[in-house]
Amino acid sequence: MTYHTTRRRILGLTSILALLGSLMAAGTISQASPLPATSGASSSGFPPGGQFWEALALEPRDAWSRLRASFQWQDERYNERVRHWIDHYRANPGNIVEITERARPWLSWITEQIESRGLPGEIALIPFIESSFDPQARSHRGAAGLWQFMPGTADALGLRRNGAYDGRLDVVSSTKAALDYIELQAEQWYDGDIELSLAAYNAGAGTVNRARNAALSRGERGDYWSLRLPAETMNYLPKLKAIAAIIADPDEYQVALPEIEDAPAFAKIPLTRPLDLTEAARLAGVSHEELAKLNPGLINGSATPGHARVLLVPADSEEALMARLENPEPTTVAGDAPIGSDRYVVQSGDNLSAIASRHGLSVVEVRQHNGLSGDVIHAGQVLEIPQRSLAAR
Repeated sequence: MTYHTTRRRILGLTSILALLGSLMAAGTISQASPLPATSGASSSGFPPGGQFWEALALEPRDAWSRLRASFQWQDERYNERVRHWIDHYRANPGNIVEITERARPWLSWITEQIESRGLPGEIALIPFIESSFDPQARSHRGAAGLWQFMPGTADALGLRRNGAYDGRLDVVSSTKAALDYIELQAEQWYDGDIELSLAAYNAGAGTVNRARNAALSRGERGDYWSLRLPAETMNYLPKLKAIAAIIADPDEYQVALPEIEDAPAFAKIPLTRPLDLTEAARLAGVSHEELAKLNPGLINGSATPGHARVLLVPADSEEALMARLENPEPTTVAGDAPIGSDRYVVQSGDNLSAIASRHGLSVVEVRQHNGLSGDVIHAGQVLEIPQRSLAAR
């Protein structure tokens, strides 16, 4: 069954339920017109009356159970290649836990994106294979990010890169690009076959197409499992299905997965002006480190609308940050900071030495107070000024 078939079935069920809901709301389907009764249940097989819809509500789930529900390949028997990698991962359960812990901020959101496209849920575990769920991961060949995009592929998919921003490291942008790429290749080359598309994701469509043509010329089926590919690609699907098998039944494989809520771990804040991560962290009431981890694409620590469209913040900090952005506190202007202020907005032509001197501080004090690794600053950046210098004035 292709993912398109699954998608049609899901959409069909959703449409039927929506229609039933409309009919009940309009009174077209009445509780006074029961269906034929069955023993031990109501006429519909569900609790009577309004409880029908409550019966459809799912129990609260964590991110792992939601992911398992979206798996589409778990009814297949594991072949020798998959079992080899199941044994490999079982031998290092601590490694699985460490990697899946890094998935905490992203797992629920990525699963949601995959569900919305009707793709196999196993695809959510590709970052396990590609980057160990590390958004900052870089390979010796030049690939980068959670989904390990090479520069040329990133450019073709519209993932921008410059000195301030790398779209390959931006989890939201790169995830959407990766899923687009997988779907595009499946449709263009493989009649919707996602397994072949994943092989092409790893090795390139040219390599897979040549291997597929060779398999067909040998009288073989031409599916992924019949292809002769580079070793890394030969192991790509077996690895993915092996880790999915363990996620599907961690008790059987004696792996204790970390608890991850099935709820958004982050919120997207639209960017309407340049925003330094230090300032954003202060306004949101979170640490600079926490904000930087959610925004790995901001490689110089500053977000601008020209580079990134949104800033990610912890979900429970969204309201605080939005309120403070909509009602900003008085900030400094060129020249100096008003008494009582603890912030200075960098102006064109400023340098760290002059700002420090103006406030009776050393460059080291300003640098350390703002978590700067060097002396490079830019116009619009907000620096926090230690209070002691303000009080001394």
